[in-house]
Amino acid sequence: MKEILEKFNLTGELKGAFDGEWFANGKTLEVFTPIDGSKIGAIRQATDDDYKRVSEKAERAFLEWRAVPAPHRGEFVRRLGLELRKHKADLGALVALEMGKIRAEGEGEVQEMIDICDFAVGLSRQLYGKTMKSERPGHFMMEQWHPLGIVGVISAFNFPVAVWAWNIALSAVCGNSNIWKPSSKTPLTAIACTKIAEVVLRDMGFNPAILSLIIGRGSEVGESLIRDPKVRLISATGSCRMGYRVGKIVGERLGSTILELGGNNAIIVTPDADMEIAIRAILFGAVGTAGQRCTSTRRIIVHKSIKKELTDRLISAYKQVKIGDPLAPETLMGPLIDTGAVDEMMTALERLKSEGGKILCGGEKLDKEGGCYVTPCIAEAKNEFAIVQEETFAPILYIIEYADFDDALRMHNDVPQGLSSAIFTNNFREAHRFLSGVGSDCGIANVNIGTSGAEIGGAFGGEKETGGGRESGSDAWKAYMRRQTNTVNFSNELPLAQGIEFG
Repeated sequence: MKEILEKFNLTGELKGAFDGEWFANGKTLEVFTPIDGSKIGAIRQATDDDYKRVSEKAERAFLEWRAVPAPHRGEFVRRLGLELRKHKADLGALVALEMGKIRAEGEGEVQEMIDICDFAVGLSRQLYGKTMKSERPGHFMMEQWHPLGIVGVISAFNFPVAVWAWNIALSAVCGNSNIWKPSSKTPLTAIACTKIAEVVLRDMGFNPAILSLIIGRGSEVGESLIRDPKVRLISATGSCRMGYRVGKIVGERLGSTILELGGNNAIIVTPDADMEIAIRAILFGAVGTAGQRCTSTRRIIVHKSIKKELTDRLISAYKQVKIGDPLAPETLMGPLIDTGAVDEMMTALERLKSEGGKILCGGEKLDKEGGCYVTPCIAEAKNEFAIVQEETFAPILYIIEYADFDDALRMHNDVPQGLSSAIFTNNFREAHRFLSGVGSDCGIANVNIGTSGAEIGGAFGGEKETGGGRESGSDAWKAYMRRQTNTVNFSNELPLAQGIEFG
């Protein structure tokens, strides 16, 4: 542990605010690893006054950065990607140490950062507008996309570095400065990433306040961020409860939001499914990151004719999952983030039993050197159970039976969330119906792959209580810019639109 922290100079009391300089004046935040509960860091948190300083510096940085040609902004992101490549193994290990996901997943998260940098470099030469034909003679019309301003990024503990990169790589090439408020559960990775970016910005002669950082209580600096009229866009990842709060406050000041909130992701398994790949996808989707992904598989809606076979094979697979230190190469599932998450899982299972559900395997606390370990759980349930309608951020998988494909689709969509979804089938009609407008109501819908593991080339996000936001690829960059329509009169007349004559 010490070696990992020393590589990023994360020892001693750190400062939780960065605006080109590291400073902070608040109370100390102690950081503990979920691996064994030991203390791994201490950070002086930012205050509301500290936030105001960061905001002012970020605004000044924006005024400089927006004038830098977009391809030059892309060159910064390219070099950031190169630096992340150099630090991939160490940063992946730091993610595992602080958050608890296994090292392979930690390195995979860093690879997502690298991939989005590559995507954004190309984007820096493709911030295209359109030309239009004017109805007025001698007139030319077009639309342009301009830098927006300051972008606030609020990230959750479960993807402590990737969510930041998804946002700032696009936002930076679009010409914005950025203020990052990471989860207080995973602040060390945020400081490490900011330090890496700081080196690249300084080497290129750019203002490092383009990528600012603020670590502190959500009720203090978080509120300051979402209420700040200088922050034109808030991209927030977290719970639905948090999203309602952010959406309300930012909406009241007519700011913009990208909300990436809860998921309650289901996989439909039909009689025509390839059982081998279905089992593997379910296992990774439900057990990976200890069930703490927004795209984790929560519900399996399986045809009654194959329910027993699928369930028996899943139980057998679950019993082979190696649980323990996420830095150990043989581990497949690490700990939950903290003891509160363990308690929430146990409470959810008690609620499940009280509603008539049945635990088929797992769902136990493990006593492992003070860490936050549990066994992944498979349970029999009904889709209408209140606990099934909620997202429990833990490795609980509900098995739900269906008899008719229409009923399977109905149950699939009959939850408040709408992030990721999948179907396993070799039936052409079932697959295409699932992807159609009368099929899955989620932002992500897959055929014969699981609910997690989205690539950065496609826009990421979901519908309903998931928030409607989109990050990462496709045309998600437009959310980080302002659209401007231009009309140029190159004639000697002044005709009006709609044939209006005046005077």
